[in-house]
Amino acid sequence: MTIQARDTAAPVHLRTVTFAHPDAIRLNDSVQLEYAERYGDDGDVTPLDATMFEPPRGRYLIAYDEHGTALATGGWRSLDKNEEGYEDGDAELKRMYVTPQARGLGLARRILAALEDDARAAGRVRMVLETGTKQPEAIALYLSSGYALAEVKFGHYRFEDISRCYVKQL
Repeated sequence: MTIQARDTAAPVHLRTVTFAHPDAIRLNDSVQLEYAERYGDDGDVTPLDATMFEPPRGRYLIAYDEHGTALATGGWRSLDKNEEGYEDGDAELKRMYVTPQARGLGLARRILAALEDDARAAGRVRMVLETGTKQPEAIALYLSSGYALAEVKFGHYRFEDISRCYVKQL
């Protein structure tokens, strides 16, 4: 999947990569450092592996500029009803991240829309995500994109007071 991002001074392309791709690993390391700084812990320890993001059961995107620099990332993975509170047909958003130098360009919103479209096309019926109270810009993005606070929390951090879970019908 390659998508030309709109309304930026320079072309930005969204590319499907594996979660094991070197750029994905580097951006994941960066987001983990940011989580650790914000929350004072070791980052997000939700168990993930690269196969979770392989189409058609998921997708992992990276936004690249015209020089091939990785600027932003995000993925979704298929989940169905389980003991962590997910429901049949869920697509879980994971590892949304924009590098500091690319913030404010609308890349997170573009990745989010592309992931929602892809999950819908794959037959998923609800996009879900888990974030924390120390990420107010993420919460603002999700609320402005039509997500609602989940009535019942789900996921690895569902019992944490600072965890917030959001849902959107696809």
